[in-house]
Amino acid sequence: MSRSQKKGPYVDEKLYRRVLRLKQTGSVTPLRTWARSCTIVPEFVGQKFEIHNGKTFHSLFVTEDMVGHKLGEFSPTRSFRGHTAGKKGK
Repeated sequence: MSRSQKKGPYVDEKLYRRVLRLKQTGSVTPLRTWARSCTIVPEFVGQKFEIHNGKTFHSLFVTEDMVGHKLGEFSPTRSFRGHTAGKKGK
């Protein structure tokens, strides 16, 4: 379910300020974040993030196509290890 149009997109204020500060300095260091529910806004384009999935950090370079999505969509929390081998007939 999407967020109300009246409220607008959810953007973590602390993360937004950190991105703006990095853009002013011109630094290219990736930002580590746990804010998976944060919506990607146009100011994030061209920035590198490291998004926590509960165990490790996944690297992400934000492009224009990602605007409007959530950061957590690009850091999967579950790993598929394949189906178990079926029982062989005698």
